[in-house]
Amino acid sequence: VQLQASGGGLVQAGASLRLSCALSGGTFSSYAVGWFRQAPGKEREVLAVINWSGASSSYVDSVKGRFTVSRDNKKKTTYLQMNNLKPEDTAVYYCAADESLYSSNYYLGNPAFGSWGQGTQVTVSS
Repeated sequence: VQLQASGGGLVQAGASLRLSCALSGGTFSSYAVGWFRQAPGKEREVLAVINWSGASSSYVDSVKGRFTVSRDNKKKTTYLQMNNLKPEDTAVYYCAADESLYSSNYYLGNPAFGSWGQGTQVTVSS
């Protein structure tokens, strides 16, 4: 399974971005997909997870209400819509996938994904 993240860029505080994560080499509808980020000098953190069907999604508190994860199983793509971006959102953003039927909530507490994309840089200026 290969994952390709895209959509990052440089924006001003308050702006929006939509990241995309395209999956190839596997049955997309069998995979839960998570979004992570890693800021300089900090550990990688999970942000949002969507389950294999798209029926459930979960978020960490720091992005709840601002970020929305969705998926299009026909396009084999997962999206992370990010609104009202803040300078502290600056990081490299990664998507990851895991073939399972676990709920999105399960992955927030157990963010062990089997396949990872290469990351896309998001920079938010103040």
